[in-house]
Amino acid sequence: MTPHLDRTSTDPPLVGTEITVRGTSAAADVLGALLQQSGAVVARFPDAADLSARVEVAGAGGVDVEWAGPVRGGDVVDEVSAQAVCTPAHVHGRATGAPAGLGLDYCGTAAGVLAGTGLLALRLALLRHGTARDVTTSVAQAALLTVSQYLAAAGAPDGEAAPIGPGGPPFRSADGTLFEVEALDPAVWSDFWARVGAPRDAVAVGWRPFQFRYATAAAPLPQELARAAARLRFTELVEHADRSAMSVCELVPHSRRLAESVPLPAWELAPLGGGFDHVGPPPGHDGSPLSGVVVLEAGRRVQAPLAAHLLRLLGAEVVRIEPPGGDPLRGMPPSCGDTSARWLALNRGKSAVEIDIKDPRDRDRLRELVSTADVFLHNWAPGKAESLGLGAEDLSAVNPALVHAHTSGWAGRLRDAPMGTDFMAQARTGLGELLRPADEPPAPSLMTLLDVLGGLLGAHATVAALLARERTGRGVRCESSLLAAADLLHLRAEGRPPPGFRRPARTADGWCAPSDGHPDVDVRDLSTVDAIRAFADRGTHAVRVTDDLATIPTDPRFADAVHLDPDRCPAVLTPWGLR
Repeated sequence: MTPHLDRTSTDPPLVGTEITVRGTSAAADVLGALLQQSGAVVARFPDAADLSARVEVAGAGGVDVEWAGPVRGGDVVDEVSAQAVCTPAHVHGRATGAPAGLGLDYCGTAAGVLAGTGLLALRLALLRHGTARDVTTSVAQAALLTVSQYLAAAGAPDGEAAPIGPGGPPFRSADGTLFEVEALDPAVWSDFWARVGAPRDAVAVGWRPFQFRYATAAAPLPQELARAAARLRFTELVEHADRSAMSVCELVPHSRRLAESVPLPAWELAPLGGGFDHVGPPPGHDGSPLSGVVVLEAGRRVQAPLAAHLLRLLGAEVVRIEPPGGDPLRGMPPSCGDTSARWLALNRGKSAVEIDIKDPRDRDRLRELVSTADVFLHNWAPGKAESLGLGAEDLSAVNPALVHAHTSGWAGRLRDAPMGTDFMAQARTGLGELLRPADEPPAPSLMTLLDVLGGLLGAHATVAALLARERTGRGVRCESSLLAAADLLHLRAEGRPPPGFRRPARTADGWCAPSDGHPDVDVRDLSTVDAIRAFADRGTHAVRVTDDLATIPTDPRFADAVHLDPDRCPAVLTPWGLR
């Protein structure tokens, strides 16, 4: 991840800062890359004691990335155990019907981004408030954050709104091409499958699990759809997709993604406006790093709302821009109280104002809000903000001090890009090969890996932009993307994982995840406790896989990391500790 920001852009926010990064984990590698991109002079050392990573800033504090953090019990000591104990292995495995470890160090990568964001936020607080502190986070907390929407839904009294079970994309054409499909409209879905020749009943039944796969990490589709696709060559399927407006994407090999371009920077900054009078933070700040920062968020689905949620956890005031009648996702089942559990996972604690962005008078109202805000954050489709007169340059004219943040799909970098959604991005960037072992067919995860990691990067980019603004006295435009999130996961990738990689072992009463893969130890007739002992006898750390999200709020191991909010909805607490 070599930084290649255009030198006409704003200076990186940590330019010239000397930083030491210790550790060999994914968190350490990601931290080193992000801090280097931020302009820091980074020295790397492998030692980090029992930590995942440690960052030391010359003359001003640092960051510790622990493995377990506040998660008790001593089970979380590495990537495998974080995925198993904190449930990414369970959620990822829903598509196949059994827990499955992610083939990449996803939790460590997320922890590295969170640690970098915490460090930038503390540097901003040092400039704004004169307070220097240290920050901690952990791989376990990052893991819990990545499954927060699934955890919230599991705690809802009415249960999931769509079936959970194995199945779903990718599909395979008659000539052997694996591919993903995407449709946001049931009419597009129906038209495509009708052209392909799928039975009408199967098409109708398949829409709901397909539509809800973002929410459930499962898509048990009728087999008739896969059989219909398998009768046609890929070129024929693409023709049908073009006629119906369905988005189709071949599963790109990992090697092709590496060969086609240099990895993107995780985010990019560019100056806005002609400068402004620095007024500093408002009086009475509460000590949080982003105290006094006002964020306007116009986001849908996961990426932008999660980015704004993290900014709120760092102390910002977040105001959602919602359509007349409110965000329809507030009513998306399942619910806690009268609000969608998934909506609460991403949006609790935010205020909201209803604005019809298609109405010129309401757009004027939005500009009035922008005039006193610090950040305008959105994940609209490319060109939409500009077409409405709400682009970065437009809003900079209203507020020269504004940070205009865009969490996008492709950052305008791919000519042949499909629709910029999570599973299409996984397919297009080669992750389908890297997430599953070589004895399984390549397939993107139905866990929203890139939406979540893209949201983490969106928060990181926004804090970087706020820090750059504080240093330069100029407004800033920043952008992160699903594509950059995918490239961040490629940072340590070395090709397809070997057969059986991170595949939990079935025991008599559950699942057991050994840290060094799946040694040739038959534990099917053993209890999980005895299986863990059997692995320990071979020198292997193993843990029981948490395969029921609903147990987490009452599990004492998670008492300091997860609680029930006033709606009795499970909520993941802030991943940062300040000291």
